[in-house]
Amino acid sequence: MNSQKTERLHALDSLRAIMMMLGIVLHSANTYVVADYGASWPLKDPLSTSLYLDWISSSIHSFRMPIFFVVAGFFASLLFHERSSIKMIKNRTNRILLPFLVFVVLLWPLVIIAFTYSSIVFANGNHPFTIAIELFSSLKAFIPGHTMHLWFLYYLVLFSITSFIVGLAFKKLPWFTNKSSLVFTFIIQRPLLKLFLFSLVTFLILLIMNRSWVATSLSFTPDFNTFIFYAFFYFFGWILFKSKSYLNSFMTYDWIFTVLGIILFTSYFLMDTSNMSLELIMAIKAVNVWLFIFGFTGLFIRYGSNHSAVMRYVSDSSYWVYLLHLPLTAFLPSLLFGLAIPAFLKFVLVAMGTAFVCFATYHYFVRASFIGKFLNGRKYSRNLKDIKPEVRLNETLKPVNA
Repeated sequence: MNSQKTERLHALDSLRAIMMMLGIVLHSANTYVVADYGASWPLKDPLSTSLYLDWISSSIHSFRMPIFFVVAGFFASLLFHERSSIKMIKNRTNRILLPFLVFVVLLWPLVIIAFTYSSIVFANGNHPFTIAIELFSSLKAFIPGHTMHLWFLYYLVLFSITSFIVGLAFKKLPWFTNKSSLVFTFIIQRPLLKLFLFSLVTFLILLIMNRSWVATSLSFTPDFNTFIFYAFFYFFGWILFKSKSYLNSFMTYDWIFTVLGIILFTSYFLMDTSNMSLELIMAIKAVNVWLFIFGFTGLFIRYGSNHSAVMRYVSDSSYWVYLLHLPLTAFLPSLLFGLAIPAFLKFVLVAMGTAFVCFATYHYFVRASFIGKFLNGRKYSRNLKDIKPEVRLNETLKPVNA
């Protein structure tokens, strides 16, 4: 076990939190997009749609979960290598498995009621206030039918088990681990090389799946495509931890990568892709996701490496906010149905209303309570002044050209 502990990485903490918070933006937008998302998001306000929200929803979807799994893999590796393999499994059990088992049951009725209620309102304008009684007249209705938005916790459990086994195996092969680390460090310090190689691997995964992008499975039965696709990003983060002192290299071309990612995504979004080959679409999306991963990670390291009480509070709250947000983003649009206001304004109101309820409940009922301890491992003071400064990330990193 490594006796030298890694200092708190504020930038990656914030990056992980923002990716989770973007769930509010994504799911608030989905109800008002022009495109038909089918069963993956069955709600659509028939009177209010906006192509701008298609761009927002699609762009967030293109990078949010890959970045989240990269950061999740990084912190899981930190637990494994700096605490112990057993402590890593205990931590993942307490922070991921148990919350998943509890909240998949607690949230299921709320999610079903919210989606069904809004669907009925959109269909005929009526407000079915007795819907809860009708939907849950049988105890079987309380049994979750799928993982909902908690699918990422389900797969994090699977990745934790897999990385635990793989990590123990590679501990017996130190020569291979050290050599791999050296090669990985060499690659990540070279912006164009890393962009090419990791985009290529992503393209090959999509090629094997024969899909332009992964269709995330919500089933309780593990899905091979979902597993293998996100496992690649998770294990990128896992290996990245061994090269953590070179994270500063992500600041090279961070703005360029981010801007190029936005330009490439927007160009693809505006294209007529009906005559475009599936392989070309795969290539565009593979490059795009890594432009965003390297770009956003570099920007967070550049501007978010110092302690911020506000961002630390947001990071602490992000778990609860993500758990609670889905039924709110599904229910609140029903209250706005029929209002003669633009779709974009409805989206903003839903997002703001969801954020308000999530943060208010977190602050008053979760942060300093047993729920907060259950989710985050400890209770926190509600006073921002009690969030003390910690050491800066920059003190743990080597220069970009080291």
